[in-house]
Amino acid sequence: MRTTRALAVAAAAVGVVGLAAPAASAWADPTNIVAMPSVIPRGGHLTVTVDGSSCQSGGKVTSPAFPDTPLQAIPGGTTASGTATVHSHANPGAYDITAHCGGKTLVRPAAFTVIHGGVRGGVGSTANAGATGTDMAIGGALVTAALLGGGVFWMRRRSENRV
Repeated sequence: MRTTRALAVAAAAVGVVGLAAPAASAWADPTNIVAMPSVIPRGGHLTVTVDGSSCQSGGKVTSPAFPDTPLQAIPGGTTASGTATVHSHANPGAYDITAHCGGKTLVRPAAFTVIHGGVRGGVGSTANAGATGTDMAIGGALVTAALLGGGVFWMRRRSENRV
């Protein structure tokens, strides 16, 4: 009797765990949204990656900054991605991304930021069209100072050789 009761309790526990496991995995799917680059100008291309097996077939990502974008499976895993083009009329600021996969949604607040103009990337950046007038004035002053300093040094060395 005692053994039968223990087996019944064990079977019930296994049944509950067996039924809860698929539901638990469905609750955690999709799990993560990543937007690259995180700062983008209007009209730029944004790659959105979503983790979750339900996103590999028929998922999409949405945002006020770009049109609905379908997700495509990345082979060899449970990740899907899509490339969205940011609207040319999007206002600068942070935007959320919502993933719609298998009847579930996941929101990533402030996933990326739209800026006005180009991204500041250092040398070769698209933010500036060239040197400003101030840059030219500073560069010219530095070249002039170098020439004057070199000339004074050279003249002084010449006069020392005569002594």
